[in-house]
Amino acid sequence: MSEWVDILLAPYDAAMRLRSSAALVAVVLTAASLAACSAKNNSASDAGDSPSAGGTASASAASCAPADLHLYDAGKLTIATDSPAYAPWFKKNDPSNGQGFESAVAYAVAKQLGFTADQVNWTKESFNSSYTPGAKKFDFDINQISITPDRAKVVTFSDGYYTADQAVITLAKNKDKASSLAGLKDLKLGAETATTSLTAIRDDVQPSSQPLVFDTDDQAKQALLHGQIDGLVTDLPSADYISSEIKGSVVAGRFSNSEPEEFGLLFEKNNPLVTCVNTALATLKSNGTLDQLQQQWLANMESVPVLK
Repeated sequence: MSEWVDILLAPYDAAMRLRSSAALVAVVLTAASLAACSAKNNSASDAGDSPSAGGTASASAASCAPADLHLYDAGKLTIATDSPAYAPWFKKNDPSNGQGFESAVAYAVAKQLGFTADQVNWTKESFNSSYTPGAKKFDFDINQISITPDRAKVVTFSDGYYTADQAVITLAKNKDKASSLAGLKDLKLGAETATTSLTAIRDDVQPSSQPLVFDTDDQAKQALLHGQIDGLVTDLPSADYISSEIKGSVVAGRFSNSEPEEFGLLFEKNNPLVTCVNTALATLKSNGTLDQLQQQWLANMESVPVLK
């Protein structure tokens, strides 16, 4: 892990009003110097504990040592995700195996923070409850959670680790109708509740009829299979897996949100751990690890046509 040095200089005010002996002056100067050092050390400690609300942040090497991190369970990194945990984000519904894009990213962050694989604990947290206000029983959640202003009011996000397009899944017989954004307007579309996919339908597609909203992906799959909707909108990497579970369906195309959609790691509001995690993510971006993991786990969707 890279090292950072955070030097904070705290001014001191030593009023030299005494004109006595040189020895007395030396005592006053020594006391002032010690006070300045103390102020400097306290300021550095306070900076290491200050919370980050996302964006780029720096942290001293000392504050990001595993023993100094603000953790839910001392000595362990507790990571949450939903259950079931779907491909291509996870494999075999097992976040702890390091397979799938988000599992691999989580372990790469953990390694940057100084944790070994056996020091990582996984816990279950549903998508919709992850960004509700209040205390969290994890250090961070990784679950394709888009960074949005409303969510950021009650939780803290890391910098983004992936930028996602939206994709439209249709039955093969309707593929031609979903070959353009204009064509999507006349289709009955659906998406999971409280997702940016649902927002993308309303804001970017603006269909002629209101989209249907589902509590879970499984409900949405059944709606497409039985003709209740013509197209299901989800993030691009998830579309391939979802389509494979819907007989006779295809991924008809993809499009970008008017506002780029970024996935971020989710923390309890003002958790200072985000500062060190952002530093870890910056390292993983600069050394090419995130790009490598994206190519390894998500590259198969690049051939999906772009809807215009």
